Amino acid sequence: MNLKLTAEIHREGEWFVGFCPEVPEANGQGRTTEECAQSLKDAVLLLMEDRREDARRKLAGDVRVLELA
Repeated sequence: MNLKLTAEIHREGEWFVGFCPEVPEANGQGRTTEECAQSLKDAVLLLMEDRREDARRKLAGDVRVLELA
């Protein structure tokens, strides 16, 4: 299974900036659209990892990692 998210990428001056409506806290930037898309992917993954760690600290009992690949 592949998780597909929406990337909104547009130019701002010399840079491209990207946002993901499904994960509004994540954003990326790059000198090319490809760099921007990769930066946005990295931001989404980092945010999800951080959220997972926060959630695991708050939970008690049997906690498992659900892998979506």
